[in-house]
Amino acid sequence: MSYHINTKCLYGNMESRKTEPTGAISYPIYQTATFAHPGVGESTGYDYSRLQNPTREQLEKVVATLENGHEAVAFSSGMAATNALMELFRPGDHVIASDDLYGGTIRIFNHINRKNGIQVDFVDTSNLDAIIDNITENTKAIYIETPTNPMMNVTDLRAVSKIAKSNNILLIVDNTFLSPYFQNPIVLGADIVLHSGTKFLGGHNDTLAGFLVLANETLTEQIRFIVKTTGAGLSPFDSWLLLRGIKTLPIRMEKQQENALVLAKWLEQQDKVKSVYYVGLPSHIGYQVNKSQASGAGSMISFHVDSEQTATRILEKVQIIQYAESLGGVESLMTYPMLQTHADVPKKIREAKGINERLLRLSVGIEHIDDLLDDLAQALHD
Repeated sequence: MSYHINTKCLYGNMESRKTEPTGAISYPIYQTATFAHPGVGESTGYDYSRLQNPTREQLEKVVATLENGHEAVAFSSGMAATNALMELFRPGDHVIASDDLYGGTIRIFNHINRKNGIQVDFVDTSNLDAIIDNITENTKAIYIETPTNPMMNVTDLRAVSKIAKSNNILLIVDNTFLSPYFQNPIVLGADIVLHSGTKFLGGHNDTLAGFLVLANETLTEQIRFIVKTTGAGLSPFDSWLLLRGIKTLPIRMEKQQENALVLAKWLEQQDKVKSVYYVGLPSHIGYQVNKSQASGAGSMISFHVDSEQTATRILEKVQIIQYAESLGGVESLMTYPMLQTHADVPKKIREAKGINERLLRLSVGIEHIDDLLDDLAQALHD
C-alpha cells in the first residue's frame, strides 16, 4: 500500500509496527553502546552503536521513505554528513558545485577537500551551459543546493540529472531548505540527497543531525563503510528527537510557508527593502523551475535593505524574531550572512554574489502572522 507523506512522517514504511515488540507508539531510545551476542557467531542484528543502533535505524528508514531513497544514513551534524560524502572521492577527482552554497560547505570544500587533492569548481548551476563547460574527464560529481543559501537561486534538477547521467557523473543535492515534504531530488534524478537534519527535519532548534540519502545499494554500502570507519553516526537520543520532530514536519512546513509568503509580499512593499529573494514570489527568476520540480516554496527569505544601518537596526530591534544562526525551526530566526553563515567566504567573492552588509536572511516560523508583521514593522520603521 502507498501512503501519503503526512502518514510516512509518522510511521515511515510501517516496518516499526512489525519489528518493535512492545508496541510502543513513541519508538524507544536504545541508549546503549554495545549489544550482547546470543552465542558464538550469532548476533541480534546489532553489535555496536557506532555501526548501528535500533533508534537510529528507525530514523534512517523514515527519512529514506520520505526521500524515496534506497537507504538513508544519519550523522551527528550536517557537516559530518558532508565530510563523509566527500570521502567518496579521491585525490585528483573533480567536483562541480553551485556557486552559492551554505558557507560551511564552501569552507569544507576549500580548506579540507582541496587540501586532500579534490578539485572543486564553483559555477552558476542554474546555467546549464556553465555546468557542461566545466565538465572534465576527472569530473565525478555535481553538487547542488536548490534553492541556494542565502540567495535562493534555483537549479533545474531534471535537466542537470540528464547532464550527469550522460557523463557518468553523480548528482548530489542539498535538500535542506525545502525538505522532503516539498521536494524529492531522487525522484528528479539525483543519486545522493543531503540534509542538515538540524533544520526543518528536526524543526525545534534542539539538536544537531545530518543525513545522506542514497539512491542505490552501491552508494549505500560505500557510505555505511565510511560512517562505520570514521564514527560520525547520530546518537540514539538525538535520533529519537529527530523521529519526534519529523512527525510534525507537514503541518510545520505548511504553516511556515503560509507565513513566509505573506512576509515576502509585505517586504516587497517596504521602501527600505530594495530586493526580496523568495522562490514563492512570481517575480523570482526561478519561480517557474521551482514550481515544476517542488510542491512548495518553503519558508526561507533573503532580502536587501537600503543600508548597513537599516540592517543592524532590524537585527537589534526585532523582539519575536530572534537574531540567531540556523533555520528551519518553529521559531523565526534572522541571520546576518556576512557575519555568520558566510563569514569565512572571501569578501570579494561574497559581495559579488550579493552577500553584503545590506543582506538579511529570515527563516520564518509558526508564530501568528500578525505578530511577525508587527515585529518587522517596528524594527524597520521605528
